[in-house]
Amino acid sequence: MDTLFSTEFFDMLLRFLICVAVIWVIIDRFYASKSKRRDFYFTFMLISIAIFFIVYFMIFVLEDMKGKTSMGIGIGLFGIFSIMRYRTDAMPVREMTYLFVTICLSVVNALAVSMSYAELLVTNAIFVAAVWICEKHLKMDTSKLVQYDRIELIKPERRQELVDDLKARTGLEVLNVEIGAIDFLRDMAVLRVYYKSGFHKQDKEIDNMIKLKNSDYANI
Repeated sequence: MDTLFSTEFFDMLLRFLICVAVIWVIIDRFYASKSKRRDFYFTFMLISIAIFFIVYFMIFVLEDMKGKTSMGIGIGLFGIFSIMRYRTDAMPVREMTYLFVTICLSVVNALAVSMSYAELLVTNAIFVAAVWICEKHLKMDTSKLVQYDRIELIKPERRQELVDDLKARTGLEVLNVEIGAIDFLRDMAVLRVYYKSGFHKQDKEIDNMIKLKNSDYANI
């Protein structure tokens, strides 16, 4: 009499639990602790779960196809990674990196059926260690896009006046300013203002992704 669940199912379940636990540690302890973006938290977790099951079951489906397993997996992975382009808003580099990491972890844990659990745990630990090292030692500048009306201050010789004016009007500790699109008809310019991270506690990573009303001005 056949059992209700096969041994392969329990193997899959254990690998899935390892995968989810590792991704949760990365997203909750490293990503969300700084950005506080609950929407990306939701996205990363669900995408990783979906991709794990897609890849894992795709392996067994393609095993019955004569010699087409590797080609099929390659095509499937290409389709999985291409979903990162289908988004309504521009995704900041940090969020894109975490999305890529979660997808890679899901694929690795699903594909590594021939690896022992010890080898799988070491591989996942390397991912966690890499993220921890990068978050701890590599600081990313926080920035805002600003529509600026005092266009006369964008001249190179008046740069210090520009920085001082931005400090006074925004209350931010400005580190650097990049000048983008200039509209002489409206006497305005678009600036990307880099400021000291954590200077304003309420500022989150969303500052890096908000677009201005006219999208033409956001390309700097």
